[in-house]
This record gives sequence, C-alpha cells and structure tokens, in this order.
Amino acid sequence: MISSKTNPPPPPPSPYHYHHYYTPIPPQPHDQNYIVLPYYHDPPKPEPRPVNWHVIITVIILLLAALVYILWPSEPHLKIERLRLTHVKIHTRVPVCIDITLNVTLKVQNVDVYSMDYKSLDVSVGYRGRKLGHVKSGRGHVRALGSSHVNAKIELECVKVFSDFVFFLEDLAKGTVPFDTVTEVTGRFGLFFFRFPFETKLSCEVLINTNNQTIIRQHCHRKH
Repeated sequence: MISSKTNPPPPPPSPYHYHHYYTPIPPQPHDQNYIVLPYYHDPPKPEPRPVNWHVIITVIILLLAALVYILWPSEPHLKIERLRLTHVKIHTRVPVCIDITLNVTLKVQNVDVYSMDYKSLDVSVGYRGRKLGHVKSGRGHVRALGSSHVNAKIELECVKVFSDFVFFLEDLAKGTVPFDTVTEVTGRFGLFFFRFPFETKLSCEVLINTNNQTIIRQHCHRKH
C-alpha cells in the first residue's frame, strides 16, 4: 500500500494588491542660488509726539512783536537838502539892518508802511542863537515808504543885528555863514480808517558856503 502525502493547497489570492512606488529626488546642481525671504511683519505704528506749547506760544509772541514793530507809527525823517543865501543887502542908514533871502529845500521821508498827510510845515532860521524869521508851508501828502521835497523861501527884510553885525560881515567875507534852523511838522498817518496824529521838530546847525551855495556840514537833533 502506497501512502501518499499531499501538500495543502495554496491560499487564494487576496483581492487587494498593495504596490509601493518610490521616486528618487533628482540631485540639485551645486551652482543653483537660493533666496530666503524673511517673514514680513507689519511695522509698529509710531506714537504721536506731544505738542510743545512753549515753542508755539514763543513763536506767536515773536510774530506779534514783529507785527507791532512794523505797524507802530514812527516820526517822519527830516533833512535840509539845500539852504541858499540868495540875497543880502545892508542898510547903512539908522537903524542899521540887513535884508536876507534864503531858499530852503527840505526832504520829508515817511518810513512807515502807510501814508502820511502833514497839515503844516514850519521852518525858522536864526543866526548865532538869534531868530531871524520863519516860513510856513501848506498841506502835503507823502506815500508809504516814500519821500517828498518841500521848497520854501524865507525873505527877511531889515533884520536888526546890532551885536552880531560885525560877525556876520566877517562870515560873509570868509565865504561861510552858520545858520540855526528849526523845522516843525504836524500831521496824521493814515491806515485804512484809522488816523494817528504826529508832531516832530528838528533843530539843525548848518554851515553854508556862500560862494557856491552849498551846505558844508550840518548837525541835527530832534527836539521834544
């Protein structure tokens, strides 16, 4: 009797098949560049700076002071441009006296930013402290930051100069005669509907050359 050994049948194939596929990463070239970008964060909002009121108040005060300085009315500047001794006549009969004719050119300069109207301009002339005479001019107008020239003629007839008669003749012979002048101007400054009155007086010592009728020198100062 022959015994036979039979092998067990193989197991049935599984209905599910698992296949794993692996793809290798290709090698990277050595000369390739890489850029690494940082993570972007929103910048923090700046905090508002505190207001420096001390600086602002100081600037405002300085601006107001400059404005007041510019708009504050100033007295007009006066200057004798010419003083000519055009006529001299000596009367030898008693009483001894002298006829003198003087031509005066006065410059009135307005240094303010608004116009000026003067209602009177008075110029008096003296010799060695003695008043000889004066002339008065009428109204006038000077624009803002402008100037005006006023011509006046002083005619002095039979002026008695007893104590100064010899000195005056000596000055005429030398060709230089000193005169004392006092100029007074009154008027008003105009700014829109506002009016500011003013009055200024200028005293000068003027030395003139009688040969060419020019002013050699003059020294002036304001009188209050």
